Amino acid sequence: MRTDQVIIFDTTLRDGEQALKASLTVKEKLQIAFALERLGVDVMEVGFPVSSRGDFESVQTIAKHIKNSRVCGLSRAIDKDIDVAAEALRVAEAFRIHTFIATSALHVEAKLKKTFDDVVDMAINAVKRARRYTDDVEFSCEDAGRTGVDNICRVVEAAIKAGATTVNIPDTVGYCLPMEYGNIIANVMNRVPNIDKAIVSVHCHNDLGMATANSLTAIQNGARQIECTINGIGERAGNTALEEVVMAIKTRQDLFAIDTRINTKEIHRVSQMVSQLCNMPIQPNKAIVGSNAFAHSSGIHQDGMVKNKNTYEILSPESIGLKKEKLNLTARSGRAAVKNHMEAMGYQESEYDLDKLYTAFLTLADKKGQVFDYDLEALAFIDMQQGDEDRLHLDVITSQMMSHLPASAFVQVELDGKKYSEVSNGGNGPVDAVFNAILKITQIDLVMLNYNLTAKGEGAEALGQVDIVVEHSGRRFHGVGLATDIVEASARALIHAINAIYRSQQVADIKSSKVAN
Repeated sequence: MRTDQVIIFDTTLRDGEQALKASLTVKEKLQIAFALERLGVDVMEVGFPVSSRGDFESVQTIAKHIKNSRVCGLSRAIDKDIDVAAEALRVAEAFRIHTFIATSALHVEAKLKKTFDDVVDMAINAVKRARRYTDDVEFSCEDAGRTGVDNICRVVEAAIKAGATTVNIPDTVGYCLPMEYGNIIANVMNRVPNIDKAIVSVHCHNDLGMATANSLTAIQNGARQIECTINGIGERAGNTALEEVVMAIKTRQDLFAIDTRINTKEIHRVSQMVSQLCNMPIQPNKAIVGSNAFAHSSGIHQDGMVKNKNTYEILSPESIGLKKEKLNLTARSGRAAVKNHMEAMGYQESEYDLDKLYTAFLTLADKKGQVFDYDLEALAFIDMQQGDEDRLHLDVITSQMMSHLPASAFVQVELDGKKYSEVSNGGNGPVDAVFNAILKITQIDLVMLNYNLTAKGEGAEALGQVDIVVEHSGRRFHGVGLATDIVEASARALIHAINAIYRSQQVADIKSSKVAN
């Protein structure tokens, strides 16, 4: 089945999310799903419902709210997986079940302990079972990049005959080179007799840095769906980056003569959101969305840019939604001005709490005078990560450190509506002292795995953002805090992580209660 449009299948919330240091909350996943919907992705794979109760609930929540993109859930070629995926997705207006089984000799023999005939039978049964729930079924041959072409063609033909409407030929471990991968796709297109009844999809990993090149080569050989993630996040070295394949297709229309329905002016904003919520910084030299992607430092390049931008710029910053102007507000700016600035940056009021954002804005404006667009966006991102049900809130914080003396801190928090305070002496520094005080109050036992400080904005008055990853009871939790003061930002990050721990405990208690009843 050929189309004049490439279907963009985004798996940020499945393949991308499973590679993060700490899992996203349902609220964070929903925020990303809304952003992907505005971006214009055709299909979003939002989880692996059978893997956990949390994944099931997040898939179900997203399926309930997304209207303009098709929501997809992953399942192994196992009856229970497929049934659970269908149960999570059935609240959607339209959904896809994506079922897979390994096909390479290495996986079939070493992992599955089966024969290839068994694999084909399992694929057929899985597709038929998925078709009971939806007419949109995708079948994937895991590790197709290392599977013999004869076997790929055989299982693909069988899957289509069983009812698969999309067949995916993934380079699961990033093994293939472009010419090699293109030949695999060409063979599938030419040798599978019923290939006209399905869309051929590709899912490439970046272990050898070939994910984008392989995906584009596949398109030139007849594939019409690319599976990708924002910023290329994913297992190991990551997946094909959505922004790279989309802008390559758009920029090189002379070669591809096809397009996507992606609204490219949303790319920068979605990229920043995913980076923030997933705690995955973007490398400065990352194609399309890196901070250096449109920077020109060479004198020769700068001279050329002054004379004609096309000399060294093949696409404009504006084409991905990167605005050059820096909007600014002051403490005298009203709620309407804040709302208008958010709209100018592409945010809808439903994405954030204007009351909370305005309160945070006034606090920041009093501290630093002018508030710029990047400040406002950073505050909005933090709001996206905070929950109304948070039990723990920061009230007062002071810290002190003198040369050759231990640091000390006083912290007052509100926990479940009651005020608690604690003094900590003997910390290795002010941040350590504040952390010790908070942990004394909450009595939470955790291990700090990662602490990262970044500046959000420019100049001496830039906001400091602290990201931490902590471990509690064998699980990892991400915390983020934002403030003009590093110690305060650190305290807010720890409180954010502790609230995530509290929420996980509440979910576990509810699950235990249901089991007991």
